[in-house]
Amino acid sequence: MKILVVGSGGREHALVWKLSQSKRVDRLYTAPGNPGMKDLGEVVDIKTANIIELADFAQEEKIDLTVIGPEQPLALGIVDEFNNRNLRIFGPSQRATVIESSKSFAKEFMKKNNIPTANFRIFSSALNADEYLEKARYPLVIKADGLAGGKGVFICHHRDEAENSIREIMLEGKFGRSGEKVIIEDYLEGKEVSFMVVSDGKRTMPLVTSMDYKKAFDGDKGPNTGGMGAISPAPQMDKTLFDTIVKAIIHPTIEGLRFENKEFKGVLYAGLMITHEGPKVLEFNARFGDPETQVVMMRLKSDLLDIIEGVIDENLFDVSPEWSEDAAATVVLASKGYPHKYEKGKKIQGLERAKSLGLQIFHAGTEMKNNTLYTDGGRVLNVSAADATLKNALHKIYDGISFITFDNMYFRRDIGQVKK
Repeated sequence: MKILVVGSGGREHALVWKLSQSKRVDRLYTAPGNPGMKDLGEVVDIKTANIIELADFAQEEKIDLTVIGPEQPLALGIVDEFNNRNLRIFGPSQRATVIESSKSFAKEFMKKNNIPTANFRIFSSALNADEYLEKARYPLVIKADGLAGGKGVFICHHRDEAENSIREIMLEGKFGRSGEKVIIEDYLEGKEVSFMVVSDGKRTMPLVTSMDYKKAFDGDKGPNTGGMGAISPAPQMDKTLFDTIVKAIIHPTIEGLRFENKEFKGVLYAGLMITHEGPKVLEFNARFGDPETQVVMMRLKSDLLDIIEGVIDENLFDVSPEWSEDAAATVVLASKGYPHKYEKGKKIQGLERAKSLGLQIFHAGTEMKNNTLYTDGGRVLNVSAADATLKNALHKIYDGISFITFDNMYFRRDIGQVKK
C-alpha cells in the first residue's frame, strides 16, 4: 500500500514511525513532513492547508490511504474533498470537525446532550464580555472560539487578567477570526486526563489512556502550551472512571453528532478534568492529540493500519489492537519564548548519542540545511521512551536529553512527577 501522512510535527512523525512498521505498507509519503521523517518515507513539499493540491497528489500518485494529523486541513474540509474523489482518507468530515473548530458549538452541543462540562457563557462582543467580567467569579477561563494551535485558552485569576485576555483575543485579533467569539467558563479543579477513542461513526474503541502537561514550566507554572510532555497510562485512571467516561461522555458525543448528521469517523480526543463531581470535558479535538500520540504509539504493539482501516470501513468490531504493558513518556524540547515569540535557526547537536540509549526522537519543529539540523519551531523535539516502569522510561529520557543541545533550549524536568 501507498500511504500519505499529512502534517509536519511530532504527532505526524510518530504516526509515520508506527505505519512504517506495517508489513502491508510498501511506500510512505509525508506532506510537508520534516527532517526526522526522511528516513521513513518520501517528503512532499505541499502545505497542510493546500487541500486541493494534496488531493491532486493522492490522485496522481494513486495513494491508497491518506492519514490526517493536524486540525487545520480537517476544518478546511480535506476529508470531504478526498471522499468526493473516491480517495480513501482517515479523519472526520468538515461537519463533524466542528466539535473542535468551534468551541461555542461544542459547549452548546454538550449542554444539549447532557455531557458534563463547565458552566459557560458565549460572547461575540468585547463590550458585553467586559460587562460580564464585572460580576464574574474568579478564577475563570476564557477561550477563543476557533482553532488557535492550543494557545487560545487563558486561565484568569483576576479581573484585569481577564480584561487583557478579552482585549488580546477580540480587539487585537491575536488569533484572527478564531477570536471573533469567546467562551467564558467556570474554572474546574481536579486532575487532567487525555482520553482518545477511534470511531467508525457508530462504534467506538478507546485507545490506551494518556496524560499531557500543558503548562510551559515546572510545577505547572506559566502559560498554556500545545503540550510540554506526556505519559501513558494516565495514573489517575481506574476501571470505574474509564467506564464512566465512555458512558457519560464518549457515547453521547458520537450519538449526538450522528443525530445531527455529523457522523464522526476518526479520532475523538476528549480533554477531561476529573473533578470531585466526576469527569468533565475541557475540550474536544477531532484528531490525535500532540504529544499524547507519541506515547500511545510507543505502546501499540499491533498494526496501526488495522485500526485506521477499521474506522474507514466501519468494521471496528473486528479490530483487536494489542497494547504493551510498558509505560511510555515523552518530553518536549522547546525554543526559549515558546508559546510566545521564539527564535529559529539554532543548530541542534547530540541526537545520535541520545538515540544510542534506545530513545525514539520525534521531530516537531526542525529544518535541515546543508546536512545540518536546525530549530524551526516552538516545540522542536519529542524525546520518547517506553519501559517496564514510568520511572525507568523517564530516567532514560532525561539521560538522553543531557546529550542534546541547541541555543536557548528549555524543557520541563518534572514530566511524570506532577499530579495534575
